[in-house]
Amino acid sequence: MRKVLDAWAILAWLEGQAARPAVDALLESASRGDIEVYMNMINAGEVYYQLARRRGMDQAEEFLEDLDSSLPIKTIVPSRALIIKAAQTKSKYPVSYADAFAVETAVGLSAALVTGDPELRAIPGLKLEWLG
Repeated sequence: MRKVLDAWAILAWLEGQAARPAVDALLESASRGDIEVYMNMINAGEVYYQLARRRGMDQAEEFLEDLDSSLPIKTIVPSRALIIKAAQTKSKYPVSYADAFAVETAVGLSAALVTGDPELRAIPGLKLEWLG
């Protein structure tokens, strides 16, 4: 089973919001090898800039280090095709450009998108694992 995390899910987890236990459970399942968890690097960049603004550059850098070394999250670097698909999604639906990458990453992997971002409910047929 595959899951894609968007920035909303990771920020809620890092900030100890109500969704944290659900994200903890997903990451624990991924650590055991029960599921695969992915994140697009565009969304990781969104987490980075939000952390830098809210908590400072040290926290943002720590997130990237953890993403690279200790978190059981596989990162996806967007290809040209994925960039165009995300742009098409952005042109059709009222979602942010970064969210469009999360959407198209999930679609491309036949995965559920783990989020609590209400904008993403506007996309018909998208498999969501709702945290909100």
